[in-house]
Amino acid sequence: MRDVLRRLVAGELSEEDALAELRRMQLDELGGRARLDLGRFLRRGIPEVVLASGKSPQDAARLVLAMAERQGQGLISRMSDAHESALRDAARQAGMRVAEYHAAARVLRMGFSPEPLDGKVGILTAGTSDLPVADEARMVVEACGLEARMEADLGVAGLHRFVGPLSAVLEWGADVVVVAAGMDGVLPGLVAGLIDLPVIGLPVSTGYGRGGAGEAALTTMLQSCSTGLTVVNIDNGVGAGAAATLIAARAAQGRRRGRSTATTASAMAPTSSRLKTTAAMARDASGPPGTAKTRARTPVARTTPTSSHGKPRRRRP
Repeated sequence: MRDVLRRLVAGELSEEDALAELRRMQLDELGGRARLDLGRFLRRGIPEVVLASGKSPQDAARLVLAMAERQGQGLISRMSDAHESALRDAARQAGMRVAEYHAAARVLRMGFSPEPLDGKVGILTAGTSDLPVADEARMVVEACGLEARMEADLGVAGLHRFVGPLSAVLEWGADVVVVAAGMDGVLPGLVAGLIDLPVIGLPVSTGYGRGGAGEAALTTMLQSCSTGLTVVNIDNGVGAGAAATLIAARAAQGRRRGRSTATTASAMAPTSSRLKTTAAMARDASGPPGTAKTRARTPVARTTPTSSHGKPRRRRP
């Protein structure tokens, strides 16, 4: 958008051409089969993510590259091996770079990097089987210019394992914590009961038998005794990453405003204050509290000038 406005001001674009480009930035149709919401990041701070499931590898790759070409990066989730192979081939031919996140990926145009924000998101997983879903959350966070820190395999079957990594995430300065867990899904509630940061529970479809598709983990998180625990849907790593991004970005915005206010107040404050050094006049001086004045004030009688005859002189009107 800034590039379009600069070109309009410089006279490189007419008003009609600039309007057409701005419209294409908001919505673009590809072959009548997909409508890319290119303005989503400008509206919400979260880019659109292509869901590979249900799309052919070639169509998915074409969508992601179209997004990367127009806005610098394209995101895709739930890729199969065929999707990943097609995406790599298409990105190589277009001269773009691929950043991998297990079954998800970001395709970046050369020279592009998201504008960095002073926000941090901690991501914890109960087991290594939860990593693919948790990595979707990390992809969204990093695509929005925030920092992410992942700590894995901290499940309650070995409770002593999670204390050190949780302390490290808190010392690192996380603004929000995403906790991914399958099986019984206890870890998010446990973390939420110990820290004063927003915690987002991410149920994962790992487990055995009844409830092994993530229903048990979801129910446990929804029924947690830890107040304030926020829960997304099963395997919804993109949703958890989006929620964490909005929270951390708002925290970063508050810090920027605080620093700006402090700087303004410091600039407006007087550089020095000079104390009154003039000695007190005699009429201002007084003794210490509780001490009576030793010298009483002597009344001075007014004298009226008299004439030579000794009679009072009449005052002229």
